[in-house]
Amino acid sequence: MSKLDHATVIGNELALRFEEGEELFLPLDLLRRACPCAACQGEPDALGRVLRPVQQIGPRGFELLRFQVIGGYALQLFWGDGHSTGIYSHDYLKRLAVLP
Repeated sequence: MSKLDHATVIGNELALRFEEGEELFLPLDLLRRACPCAACQGEPDALGRVLRPVQQIGPRGFELLRFQVIGGYALQLFWGDGHSTGIYSHDYLKRLAVLP
């Protein structure tokens, strides 16, 4: 598992560097829209159906105020509109980086 070495916001992107030297640059709007929390992505009901909520993201919702390292495997992002429940694993961040 790769370990995060450094993270910082540069303009409208979150720049990440991992110990093995890999660097990622992720647009903040992509990160917010891809928030993995249940409030944003939905969660399965008793029958396994996932109802995705409609996201209403205001202008400050794309402003990344801060982030916190979670263990050695993830980041928790804190957005300008108060949203902060998404835990972005390093693997998830790497998958987001290769989206078209």
